[in-house]
Amino acid sequence: MPFSIRLSALILLGAAMTQPASAQTSYKLYFLGGQSNMDGFGYASELPGELQGPVPGVMIFHGNPVPDDSVGGGLGLWSFLQPGHGVGFASDGKTNSYSDRFGIEITFAQRLREVYPDENIAIIKYSRGGTSIDSAAAGNFGSWDPAYGGRTGVNQYDHFLATIRNAMAVLDIDGDGVADELLPAGIVWMQGESDAAYTEEIAQRYRENLEQLMNLLRAALRVDDLPVVIGRISESGQDEDGLVWDHGDIVRSIQAEFVEQDGAAALVTTTDEYDYSDPWHYDSRGYIDLGRRFAEAIMSLEKMR
Repeated sequence: MPFSIRLSALILLGAAMTQPASAQTSYKLYFLGGQSNMDGFGYASELPGELQGPVPGVMIFHGNPVPDDSVGGGLGLWSFLQPGHGVGFASDGKTNSYSDRFGIEITFAQRLREVYPDENIAIIKYSRGGTSIDSAAAGNFGSWDPAYGGRTGVNQYDHFLATIRNAMAVLDIDGDGVADELLPAGIVWMQGESDAAYTEEIAQRYRENLEQLMNLLRAALRVDDLPVVIGRISESGQDEDGLVWDHGDIVRSIQAEFVEQDGAAALVTTTDEYDYSDPWHYDSRGYIDLGRRFAEAIMSLEKMR
């Protein structure tokens, strides 16, 4: 799909976000995106008892993750947030297939509700493990490159747009018979490992790629200064040379520079403190903490607006 057509698609999303004004239920809306540490590799069975069931007052639309050049990306339906939105989740737009895993969404929503007990929270999630921003680092996983020119021209950025479009097309997200209002409040982005895994040149391009993509995500949600929280990529050291991400320091430095130069962004750095379930992914305790840290960071940015 040509880049100009993709940009035009952003304009079309505006119509889906305009909803009837009478008797609306308002939701603070957050987008969660990235690669596998946004997918979530925590085990639902290891969640504390109070987090084993649905999170009150929170709805989620989880877009179906598929490879580049594939159909069905972004299909989903609004449902009450519960464990199962980690790696292995899928949706055909009619039924959600939950996994036995969870990501940051559980404690992210829980913490928001603790601070905003009278607010309704809505989450749109689209992520896919292994994906880079740069198409040169896509491997077999995919990329978010808005100028992607693959076999069909459809990649993760297009699947993101489809997720937003499908989510916003639903007027009554909680099924109570009353139209709902979705008020974009923030973006949480956990990604960058794949861009750090190939060459120094690709890692250096992360600077331009990250800024461009965050601006496009904001444009899709129609808020230019929408708060963005970035999760700093970390290193398990579980590789022969001690570096799983050979150019991770470059990407980490670029992430820090991005939030320093962007007046509405913040960086979560506690990822350096987490244990791992494998060389690439945090353990359950890491995701539990990371969700809360993301919530704290997004709320701090909201207070500055």
